[in-house]
Amino acid sequence: MTTTLLDQARSLFDPIDRLAATAVPGEPVSSEAFRLLADAGLVGLLVPEAAGGLELPLVEVADLYAEIARADGSTGWCFFVSDVCAMYFGAYLPDEGVAEVFADGVPAVAGQFFPNGTARPDGDALIVDGDYQFGSGIVHATWAGGGVMTVPGEEGNPEYLGVCFPQDQAELLGNWDVLGLQATASYDYRVQDVRVPRSHTFDFLAPTVHRGSAVYSLGTVALTAMGHAAWALGVTRRVLDELASLAAGTTRMGASSSLATSDRFLYELGVLESRYRSGRAWVYEVLAGAEATARREGTAATDDGTLLRAACRHVNQEGADIARQAYLLAGTRALRAGPLQRAFRDLHAGAQHFYASPAHASALATGVLAGHAEH
Repeated sequence: MTTTLLDQARSLFDPIDRLAATAVPGEPVSSEAFRLLADAGLVGLLVPEAAGGLELPLVEVADLYAEIARADGSTGWCFFVSDVCAMYFGAYLPDEGVAEVFADGVPAVAGQFFPNGTARPDGDALIVDGDYQFGSGIVHATWAGGGVMTVPGEEGNPEYLGVCFPQDQAELLGNWDVLGLQATASYDYRVQDVRVPRSHTFDFLAPTVHRGSAVYSLGTVALTAMGHAAWALGVTRRVLDELASLAAGTTRMGASSSLATSDRFLYELGVLESRYRSGRAWVYEVLAGAEATARREGTAATDDGTLLRAACRHVNQEGADIARQAYLLAGTRALRAGPLQRAFRDLHAGAQHFYASPAHASALATGVLAGHAEH
């Protein structure tokens, strides 16, 4: 790349930041932001080349996700979600499905893939019904997706599938009055009696890699965790940049000099910067290691998925706490509307997500204990 793509992403900071500053809470990210991303060539970063994507190395994808999230959390969230969802279908659908879904290039995709829907057989297709939440960016999507459990016949067991269908077949229900990530417009949506060809489905937890490198064998959960981790790193970077920027011009009541010359402030900023850099180093170490293992062995290692989910949880929770500490250090400056306040709210919203839940730390600990038991 990729220096060129990263430079392109950095050049979008000011226009995306300006659009975010004028966003109406609860309304979608501006379509202008998506046009800017497309014009900069930032489409299909994680999508296999065979499906029309760029298939960049994971560390480079993370850099680009983080850079857009640094400009604005909501735009960065919709950006990485659409790319990851497009990757699902580009890597895991059979050829017939890819030919249809990617007929006009890499599509904008949105959806919730927790199995909140059902799918009953209808010849060579499935009839899908479901009520979903958190359709981040679905207003701008051309394809929507969802997780379903199949309704088995007399023989066989239910299957947990990811499915996709044209976005206009989903009923958008709104319901996005929230504290943070306000412009993601992560609406509830309903699907009723939608006919989905089998070629538009894949096994969500154990997908077959139909195209692309062995990196895609990491699977949906681990690769989605990469997106959430990169997003948190980008927004946390913005918090620290804003805090450093305001230091010289801020003097707390009763203080004789600005924050920039306060020993206490300098110490606290240094600690927060260290926490951010430590988390970032862990995420990038895991990404590089997971990619190297997959390419060397021809398949991903289970431990890499566990580590990636744990690192994702770590930087999301650390990011929220770093934002809280930065808010306190900034004093009344942080009470005012602006990028620091916006990032504070976005990080706390992101920290509520499944990918930031304690379960991922527990899974890591279980593996550590099992390793010790073997010795």
